[in-house]
Amino acid sequence: MADKSKKKGSFWKELPILLGVAILVAVVVRTFVIQTYYIPSGSMETTLELNDRVLVNKLVYNFSEPERGDIIVFHAPESWRTNMEEDEFIKRVIAVGGDHVVCCDDQGRITINGEPLDETDYLYVNPLTGDQNVPSQDPFDLVVPDGRIWVMGDHRQASGDSRQRFKDTCTHLPYTPTCGDIQASTIAVDDVIGKAFVLFWPFDHFNWFSEPATFEDVPDPS
Repeated sequence: MADKSKKKGSFWKELPILLGVAILVAVVVRTFVIQTYYIPSGSMETTLELNDRVLVNKLVYNFSEPERGDIIVFHAPESWRTNMEEDEFIKRVIAVGGDHVVCCDDQGRITINGEPLDETDYLYVNPLTGDQNVPSQDPFDLVVPDGRIWVMGDHRQASGDSRQRFKDTCTHLPYTPTCGDIQASTIAVDDVIGKAFVLFWPFDHFNWFSEPATFEDVPDPS
């Protein structure tokens, strides 16, 4: 009986330590490894619906840089925000540093380093009409600066993204495809929080994210 009492007493003494360790591990994981994010807008429809929850790998870009096609969470510049308290955005990487990105070719497609993108796999489709968003309603022609990325939402007509900022920062009249502020229209790689890799809630939306096949054909910048 004495041995059992000692074991019970030992358990209750160790319990606070075990709980403390569990909490510490959870905090470390959330801070440095994986974090949950919810989707507050329709800018990534229908890949991500309003109020979907995704898991974001915060460690992956410590060993690599964002790649074309990745869905990322990043700290948005103040000029991108309508609400200063909402500083974390989620978009798709379209082009990376050194890429020559153009809208659009004679078939209405965005090209990167001369290679047209087939974005039909992820661009928003209106459920009422069946019409798919066009890649962009506004022209642009630029080279992404080193250390920065060009991001766009999958719902192009409802996304405040690089394309929108490029148009809004155009101060030359008449408007030309090359007159926007490239720095203000792109995101610094250092401002990227992590890569979304799975949509886990609600369960009927569950999806693992992978790089769309069209980006595999994009050549490196020349």
